[in-house]
Amino acid sequence: MTIFGVGLHVLVALFFAIHAIRNGQQMYWLMILFLFPGLGSIVYFFAIYLPGSKLQHGTRKAVTVAARTLDPNRELREARAAFDYTPTAQNQMRLAAAQLDAGDAAESAATYEACLQGVFASDLEIRYGAARANVACRRYAAAIAHLEWIRARDANFRAELIALLLAQALAGAGRQAEAKVEFEAALARFGSFSARAEFAIWAASSGDFTLASELYPELQKTMSHWSRQTRDINMPLIRRLNTAMELARR
Repeated sequence: MTIFGVGLHVLVALFFAIHAIRNGQQMYWLMILFLFPGLGSIVYFFAIYLPGSKLQHGTRKAVTVAARTLDPNRELREARAAFDYTPTAQNQMRLAAAQLDAGDAAESAATYEACLQGVFASDLEIRYGAARANVACRRYAAAIAHLEWIRARDANFRAELIALLLAQALAGAGRQAEAKVEFEAALARFGSFSARAEFAIWAASSGDFTLASELYPELQKTMSHWSRQTRDINMPLIRRLNTAMELARR
């Protein structure tokens, strides 16, 4: 096929040549593309263009979601096998994260606590993982201890996530007044959709429907401007929010 007398394969090669120059690729790619425009373009597409493209990221995400749907315990099996074969701290952390993602919060909390023994006792990331797992299995006192420890060591470490998780842990422990203060501070400091949504969920769940109703319209306004992709990414939080609001209205 020709366009204005130029073969389509040459135009494709020219497109990839421009991409190579703009992205600082080695000059031998230009030789490959123009000496072998058809085959060279195919090789360049799979070797250079696709791995860095949005298509590749989208495809990878879709494949990951599909793999989790078809085999939800694959990562857990692989993480456990890796730790059994090579019981390093990194593999132990991977196992703890996989256990939490698989819904086994109690096992995850135990694995994270084991990670904190010895030289990794001061690791903030492990502490955060342990706090998440402890909240998930309703061991709120342990979660609060980890989160306060993190905040005392580094107030800027995952600041918004720590604030929201601490508020949830305080609420779970029955310390509702402190939870409200923490939610208010998180919303004032970060002003994010997550902070407002978690605050609204807490308000609706704790019986303060007036506050939940004040927070909800702004959330709806934000969601009305979202793309489908953004909505899909935030769907777990949206579902929790809608459930809390529906229960509060009854």
